[in-house]
Amino acid sequence: MIYLILVVSLIGIVLGADWLVSGSVSIAKRLKVSEFVIGAAIVGVGTSMPELLVSFIGALQGNSDVAIGNVAGSNIFNVLGILGLTAAFFPIAIDKANMRFEIPYCIFVSIILTLMAFNFFVTDTPVIGRIDGLLLLILFAIFMWYSFHRDSKQKAGITETRQDTPDNSKEKPVWMAIATVTVGLAVLITSCDIFVDKAVQIAKNWGMSEAVISITLIACGTSLPELAASIAAAIKKNTLMALGNIIGSNIFNISLILGLSSQVTPLTSAGITLTDYLVMIGVALLTLLFGIRGRIDRASGLFMVACFIAYNIFLLN
Repeated sequence: MIYLILVVSLIGIVLGADWLVSGSVSIAKRLKVSEFVIGAAIVGVGTSMPELLVSFIGALQGNSDVAIGNVAGSNIFNVLGILGLTAAFFPIAIDKANMRFEIPYCIFVSIILTLMAFNFFVTDTPVIGRIDGLLLLILFAIFMWYSFHRDSKQKAGITETRQDTPDNSKEKPVWMAIATVTVGLAVLITSCDIFVDKAVQIAKNWGMSEAVISITLIACGTSLPELAASIAAAIKKNTLMALGNIIGSNIFNISLILGLSSQVTPLTSAGITLTDYLVMIGVALLTLLFGIRGRIDRASGLFMVACFIAYNIFLLN
């Protein structure tokens, strides 16, 4: 019965995130926000709502390993699993603009998190405290400000291309989009609360630590919205949005999710090893490496998926 409840709650997470993102994108298009911002700042943030709620609820319940493990695992899965799987079917071109800010910024916040977790900043105890969290929130604010500021400058300086100017005629009315966002958020909150509770029970039944279950089962489950959004974007030949979704989501996971969770209670990372943090940084660097080449082709995508499988085998042994 516990597994059935877990599956049902996971379905609720995916549906709730889908409704939330669908409504958010409709609102963004009505407000004439560019495709790039929709991918990195709107869709990326929207599809990370499950991670936010799982980590936040985990912190409220005193399961801080769930909060950090969920973020680290999700970021690894987003790049190796989702980006790799998407590229295996639909090669992804990497724009030079992403190479100048988003991808380096993702690497930067990953390094900052690792340094915080191992006491290079502020505190002398193995926790991510409230002051550390405030720094992460500032990093999130910088990312969002820059994304929208650059978008407004591009609109003012150049003529929008057809791709960057969505056709609003087929979009939902604003009231319907707001209703979709509201319902989606309500479904997400309820489903994530149930999901965290049952996942922790399963971890105990299997004799696994909360850190391991959070960095595998919970992390992959809460990343399903990113997987669905990225594949959908790639099918529509819009691979830039797929890449923006993953990079924006990873930045959001670290800066806002852990920033907010640490305000509830200091986050310990006793079950998360240095290896996990280094893998998280490594996959971000891997994206930068592919960016130098200008694209993630099918062979590279399959290599990333193989790395993700190998990493999970390593975790479970």
